[in-house]
Amino acid sequence: MTGLDAIVVGQVARDLVLLVDEVPGPSGTAPVRCRRELLGGKGANQAVGLAQLGVRVGLLGVVGEDEVGDRLLGRARSDGIDVAPVLRRPDTPSALIVDVVDGRGRWRYLEDIPEATLLTEADVTGAAEVLRAARAVVVQLQQPLPAVLAATRHARDAGRLVVLDGAPDDPDGSAELLSRADVLRADAREAGLLLGGDPPKDADAGLRAGRDLAARGPALVAVEVAGEGNAFVWPGGELFLPLSETPTVDSTGAGDAFVAAVTAGLLRDDPYPRLARYAVAAAGATVGHPGGRPALTPEAIEAQLARIPER
Repeated sequence: MTGLDAIVVGQVARDLVLLVDEVPGPSGTAPVRCRRELLGGKGANQAVGLAQLGVRVGLLGVVGEDEVGDRLLGRARSDGIDVAPVLRRPDTPSALIVDVVDGRGRWRYLEDIPEATLLTEADVTGAAEVLRAARAVVVQLQQPLPAVLAATRHARDAGRLVVLDGAPDDPDGSAELLSRADVLRADAREAGLLLGGDPPKDADAGLRAGRDLAARGPALVAVEVAGEGNAFVWPGGELFLPLSETPTVDSTGAGDAFVAAVTAGLLRDDPYPRLARYAVAAAGATVGHPGGRPALTPEAIEAQLARIPER
């Protein structure tokens, strides 16, 4: 069976982004300076980023059989995403994420994610043929553990590239997941959860965390050091890239753009150092606008690459 370049397994949601100067206190109000309503959720954002980077991508997630679900799928199709694997759940409202961002780029999420909009093991098993046919399977670990374990099992059994993003809610599943992964991306908090310690605070700690996680299975590990940069570890090499000096409006989509760029680079067989710069550039190209939706144009990425030193 001929499959997609990549399929993303993860959340699909309506993303309502509100930009304010200051978040009001109790009983207070604040004018909204910018409002955006988008296709969102980590899974959908990563699929959008991959499509923008020229990857033939599909999405496995859940929306309700409601008007919002219709609009979300329509938007995904217009973005060039294959939504045939997306499930429609009756009597379930599609997920909603409200992203409130203040004038200093600090975000707060308000989430209405009904349990029925999360993937089950049966959902994933029903999509096994699609997962086995894709060249790469990108799994967002905020989904329930049985579902993500099933996704990684089908992908690994078929010899596909397995990209994990995040840390599972149930730490008991970490060892099995990491043993099946080719790539792991974790933000600072997630790295701390996976390792059972504090989030890395500097470049040396980030690289140490990357080495510890790589010893558990993945060939490539990317670990965020919050406010500092990203550590990359692979067989025989490692690299720390500091954040570029890009004004940040909203950092919520940086990780999703990062994962999309890592996956696209691996599908092109880019060398790891080049892939690392590309991923950091994609993240930098996303933080300058409100909302998690990537905007990975060639011009935006080239502008960011110019700010990242060759290592």
